[in-house]
Amino acid sequence: MLDQKLLLKQQQKLSPQQIQVIKMLEIPTMELDTRIKEEIEANPALEVDDNNDDNEEQEKIDSNENTSDSDNYDDDNSDDGLTSTDDNKEFDIDDYFDEDEYSNYKYSANNSSPDDDRKEIPFSGGNSFQENLKSQLGLLDLSDEELSIADFIIGNIDEDGYLRRDLESISDDILLLQNNTVSVEELQRILSAIQTLDPAGIGATSLQECLILQLDRKQRTPETVTAKAILKDFYEEFTKKHFDKIQQGLEIEEEDLKAAMDVILKLNPKPGNGTADSYAKTINQTIIPDFNLENINNEMILSLNSRNVPNLKVSRTYVNMLQEYKPTQKSSSKEREAFDFIKQKLDSAKWFIDAINQRNNTLLSTMQVIFDFQKEFFTTGDEAKLKPMILKDIADRTGLDISTISRVANSKHIQTPYGVYSLKYFFSEGLQTESGEEASSRQIKQILQDTIAEEDKKKPYTDEQLAAVLKEKGFIIARRTIAKYREQLGLPVGRLRKEL
Repeated sequence: MLDQKLLLKQQQKLSPQQIQVIKMLEIPTMELDTRIKEEIEANPALEVDDNNDDNEEQEKIDSNENTSDSDNYDDDNSDDGLTSTDDNKEFDIDDYFDEDEYSNYKYSANNSSPDDDRKEIPFSGGNSFQENLKSQLGLLDLSDEELSIADFIIGNIDEDGYLRRDLESISDDILLLQNNTVSVEELQRILSAIQTLDPAGIGATSLQECLILQLDRKQRTPETVTAKAILKDFYEEFTKKHFDKIQQGLEIEEEDLKAAMDVILKLNPKPGNGTADSYAKTINQTIIPDFNLENINNEMILSLNSRNVPNLKVSRTYVNMLQEYKPTQKSSSKEREAFDFIKQKLDSAKWFIDAINQRNNTLLSTMQVIFDFQKEFFTTGDEAKLKPMILKDIADRTGLDISTISRVANSKHIQTPYGVYSLKYFFSEGLQTESGEEASSRQIKQILQDTIAEEDKKKPYTDEQLAAVLKEKGFIIARRTIAKYREQLGLPVGRLRKEL
């Protein structure tokens, strides 16, 4: 039996323009220039305005002339009986040629002048990690078929220098992709040859094997012999720092154990890192701040870094084409299609410029609120002055959604007189001290880190003892919170911090 009902439902949907603004908020300054270039290549109605200052007055005149012409044109054809879309009825040439609003979007956040020395970031070339290994294959005594297999194995070595896939899976891949049957024994023999390449430890299947491979290349001394014995026969005790068991098992003195441990600690646990693509490393280490905070005449001036962001404008050619192809009663279907295409490109260009404008305004207003909230830190540089601050605090003050604040803070940095900081750095939870004051979790982490740095490494603190130490300093923190902060700081448990 069919049951029909009339249901009134309210839904909230984002428009394409709103989605574009949201996506633009997520892009840091370092990637914005690339995003703009991609949009210019995809949309011919969007152009870089290289001479905006010189042509500003002329743009206004031309815009007014075009607007007057379009008004007269509309009057002449207002009753032509043309059937058009709602977009065509609302068409106004001035919507696409308002240079004051759109081509100068950058100026509200400008922090550079034509006299600035604009230095380009040099391109640093280099071979990739796998290429460095493959270039050494000619040194191995392998046949052409074995070299092909070695090349395939190297392709499976990760950036840390490890072969984390089992040889059975690699054998199956070679059979499937190259129609070549290779036994696990043969793969192991070729892998052993690869492990003789530089750097030492490359191609290992585990940390234990990686360290042993490096020791095998060192000169044979009492220390290296003992170190190898530790890794081969007492590896589990080594990872757990059970030094007493190692000393008893090898029947050696504490001085001999310490000398062997010094040798092991100097080995490289990630041999691939030293030969990774130098250009990729340069990119990963390069940070272009999204905001600049400068102390000018004892006044802190906040600005948006838009030095590498070009001025944009709507193409004059496309605006004129839109005027030319404006549909009339005599227009053909192709002319109407041309009009719709041009209008779509102009709309897209206008939306994109507006999205960048909104992005800049949102970023700057949000950063201003963060600055006001953490003003004591920004004026002194003292990290102890950082207040507990969460996304909701900034969302409430800006009137923006928490998700918007999260997008602003993500992957953004600010250049201050005290260094470059990630915006995420300023967000932290709050804890109450015994005196009732509120302290940020960042302050607690700093105290925790200092406490661990000053502990007796022969008897390091447990998490319970750390909680007790912080309680003596006025911070009441549970053991599980200590464990969470310690892990966030990248510090191991007390047992693993033990030293001889």
